[in-house]
Amino acid sequence: AQTRLRKPTNLKALTSNIDHLDWFSAREEGLGKMYEGLLEKNASDKKSGAGQYFTPRPLIDAIVRLMQPQPGETVQDPAAGTAGFLVAADRYIKDHTDDLYKLPEAQAFFQRHNAFVGAELVPDTHRLCMMNLLLHGIEGGVDNIDALSPDGEALSKANLILTNPPFGSKKGGGRPTRSDFSVTADTSNKQLAFVEHIVRALKAGGRAAVVLPDNVLFEDNTGRRLRTWLMDLCNLHTVLRLPTGIFYAQGVKTNVLFFQRGKTDKANTKAVWVYDMRANMPAFGKTRPLTVADFAEFEIAYGTDPNGGAERKEQGEEGRWKRFSRDAIAARNDNLDIAWLRDTEAEAEEALTEPEDIAAAIIGHLRAALEEIEALSEEIEPDSANELPALAEAAE
Repeated sequence: AQTRLRKPTNLKALTSNIDHLDWFSAREEGLGKMYEGLLEKNASDKKSGAGQYFTPRPLIDAIVRLMQPQPGETVQDPAAGTAGFLVAADRYIKDHTDDLYKLPEAQAFFQRHNAFVGAELVPDTHRLCMMNLLLHGIEGGVDNIDALSPDGEALSKANLILTNPPFGSKKGGGRPTRSDFSVTADTSNKQLAFVEHIVRALKAGGRAAVVLPDNVLFEDNTGRRLRTWLMDLCNLHTVLRLPTGIFYAQGVKTNVLFFQRGKTDKANTKAVWVYDMRANMPAFGKTRPLTVADFAEFEIAYGTDPNGGAERKEQGEEGRWKRFSRDAIAARNDNLDIAWLRDTEAEAEEALTEPEDIAAAIIGHLRAALEEIEALSEEIEPDSANELPALAEAAE
């Protein structure tokens, strides 16, 4: 499929039909929601490419509910994709302000034109992103740039960052070239580099929720330095271990890190709360899709303060919710890949019946093994990790 029109008559017919649309009624009837549905269906149908990284809508909505974006805040997504996080944040604000009508005109103008910013590297995805924003009444905001290049330094500082940076192989966009990067300047691991961008892009007191693969939590050398730096500059108050099988076309293991930028640069993290939503969970996939209800218990445990300040109570050794002091994490060499429940993933995978779900689980194991090889390669010789993306493509 392509968007190029080769015959003038087709262009004339298209523009005529667009001109006759009642855009006000179309918007009121949910044209934006319909477009989002098409994007999600396209992602679920894809076996490779950008579709495999499409963030599930129930996960986006749960994160947005917890982070509570407010009118007047700048919300950034440095890896915007098709703008799922930005659209969900806009919807949350509109639901709490009667579609912005409760706001002063100047603030409503800000929400429509300046509140949402970001970057998307892939031109085709950027076009889908801009259309999605436009259909939801959001104008501009996301640039067709690489957030890990000098262009990323120009992005507006944010009160809130919501993002799911690309994971898997490290192809595309080249090595990070930011002059302001110090912690991740010596690595080709873009997942680590995105974390540094996010911390630097937050205003003092700003908050973030970031979807990241497991290797960011346990990788040594640059990975460990980054986690130490993150916990110094920010209050990393919550880690959500996500179940496997929730991303289309792959069984990658992921987490959500919730943190707030400190007003000083030292000792901001006092303790990290970890919620294990991975162990003893159903085998998610086409036959058992992720739903909003799956996050209900976590949202209750998280509490009503987006910065993790609500009163929290541990659930014991058999529960999913535990607190780990900063000293306890330091004793683990700042390894945040923390699990205490018996993981029944193997039993869950045995219950899979759909060929696509079984294939996704196999790919997930292959990718996890590849990530460990990449991490080891970087420890031995940093530049040699650049030779591994071909293996990642073979796994696809």
